[in-house]
Amino acid sequence: MPQLLLLAHAPLASALRSVAAHVFAEHLDQVSALDVPAGWSDTEVEAALRPLLPPGQPTLILTDVFGATPCNTAARVADGVTQRVVAGVNVPMLWRAMAYRNEALDTLVARALSGGGQGVMPVSSHRPQTQSQDLSPAYAASHAHHQQ
Repeated sequence: MPQLLLLAHAPLASALRSVAAHVFAEHLDQVSALDVPAGWSDTEVEAALRPLLPPGQPTLILTDVFGATPCNTAARVADGVTQRVVAGVNVPMLWRAMAYRNEALDTLVARALSGGGQGVMPVSSHRPQTQSQDLSPAYAASHAHHQQ
C-alpha cells in the first residue's frame, strides 16, 4: 500500500494532513507531512525529505507548487518508480488519494490527478435581489421596472 507524503511551503503540508483527518482519521499513520520553512535551501529540504522516503516503499509525494523548492527537491529525490511526485495538491486531490490508497502507485497517481482536477470548478452564486428598507414608496414605485 503506498504511503502519502505532503511536501509544501509551511504550514500547508501540516494543514493538509489535518484536513485529511476530517474524513480519514483512522489512516493518518499513512500520511506524512513536511513543511518547508521560508529560507530553507534545497539541501535542507533534501536532508529532511530523504528519511521520509524508505527505499522500496511505494510513496506518492504531493507538493504544492510546480517549479518551487518543495516540488523541485521531490522531483530530484524521488526515483520515479516507487516514489512519484504530483504538484498542485488540493483537498479534493488529497481526499481522492486517501480514498484509493490501497491501489497500486500508478493507479493512485491517476486517481489523485483526477480528484485534483475535478475539484477545481467555477462556482456562481445566485442571490435574490433585495431592496433596501430605506427607499421611499415613491422611489420604489418609480424604479419597480428595474426589478427582476
